[in-house]
Amino acid sequence: MSEDKTMSEDKAITATSMIGNVSIAPTPSRVKSANKQKCLVFASRGISRQERHFLIDLRQLLPHHKAESKLDEKRRLSDVIPEICNLKGCNSTIFFENRKRKDLYMWLAQVPEGPSIRFLLSNVHTMDELKMPGNCLKGSRPILSFDKAFSEQPELQIIRAMLTQTFGTPRHHPNSKPFIDHVFCFFYINGRIAFRNYQIVDEVDPQTKKLDRSLLEIGPRFTMQPIRILNSTFVGSTVWKNPDFVNPNEMRARAKAKATRYVERKRAINKREKYVGGKGSAPEPSPVDRVFK
Repeated sequence: MSEDKTMSEDKAITATSMIGNVSIAPTPSRVKSANKQKCLVFASRGISRQERHFLIDLRQLLPHHKAESKLDEKRRLSDVIPEICNLKGCNSTIFFENRKRKDLYMWLAQVPEGPSIRFLLSNVHTMDELKMPGNCLKGSRPILSFDKAFSEQPELQIIRAMLTQTFGTPRHHPNSKPFIDHVFCFFYINGRIAFRNYQIVDEVDPQTKKLDRSLLEIGPRFTMQPIRILNSTFVGSTVWKNPDFVNPNEMRARAKAKATRYVERKRAINKREKYVGGKGSAPEPSPVDRVFK
């Protein structure tokens, strides 16, 4: 037994002399914590072909989105959408609601506490319609740029926070890529918010060796008119209401009434000209009258 111990000790000494002292120290992990916030992006049933392609374009620009089929529920939105977000693991949502197959509304909401904002969308143009020269990497994180008015008016400050939480891709998100090559721009013009998406283009001048940075528009385009801000998810008391908002149904009714008044006025003018005289010419004599003279 003593000879076996001495032989094993000799082998250990020769191994340490050949390899040296090996110490395995725990290396600090450099894995970054993932931000798994998700935004549910979907629409109601009845949207048009253009609105469906616009929804697809918007999903491609948001790598942190979760898709869902078209909503066809008769219950209130406050009862259905928070439940879907809970099943999908989403803490925010962008919901497109179509009314009468003519008007497109957009909801921005935080789940489950709120708040929520309702917009009326207009001037919607998809990427295929615009055919802009810009392009960006799929899955890259955008820079959000806001107009100066978003820091001056209190209701626009709430809208800015909601747009940042829904359109801004969280840092270190699993589905995002570590690149920033495009900008989301929000402009406040005449009570409406215009959305533009630009590519950041960096070019080096071969003569001066200076970096020349420019923007190329990618698309899509759309304009949002804020209607109302609620303190909860799709329900609750009204925090702010747009006093300048006019319902599209009321606008169409006014246009129709104006058109009917115009038609009735022209009809009365034509009737007066025909029967009273006016510009109406006398009838030509008939050739039959000459026979009986």
